[in-house]
Amino acid sequence: MDCRVVVEAAVPVYDVSTPDEAVRIAISKTGEMLNPDLNYVEISMGSRTSPGGEELEPVFIVADEALVALELEMTVFNVEREEHASRIARKEIGQRLRNIPLDVLEVEVIETDEEDDTDSADGEDDSTDERGDGGEEILPEFDDLLE
Repeated sequence: MDCRVVVEAAVPVYDVSTPDEAVRIAISKTGEMLNPDLNYVEISMGSRTSPGGEELEPVFIVADEALVALELEMTVFNVEREEHASRIARKEIGQRLRNIPLDVLEVEVIETDEEDDTDSADGEDDSTDERGDGGEEILPEFDDLLE
């Protein structure tokens, strides 16, 4: 099973005066930390809401320092469960983003072509293996090989 995992990161940014500047610097800083090892992680601006449900900006600025909410999205392949995918994503991203808090927001199972699995379910007889002889291996006699 393959999963798409979205992780929220709280990225600190220093010496900024506007929210736009803080977001640009946070995305750039995060990209530098992830590349080249995790260049397949998509970085986007996060979203925040107040406890009352009001939409808030993803940037909080105080005294020229900002905390920026970013969403990091990656695909994890060949996992057993959604929890397994979230652990892998947190570990892979967390190893490169030291001292940055992470939280898994969403894990979505990616539908794949299951043609291989459905072939055997179509009622075909699976009693023969790849050799096509029912599982018995046919070997030439040793005497024939020595001639």
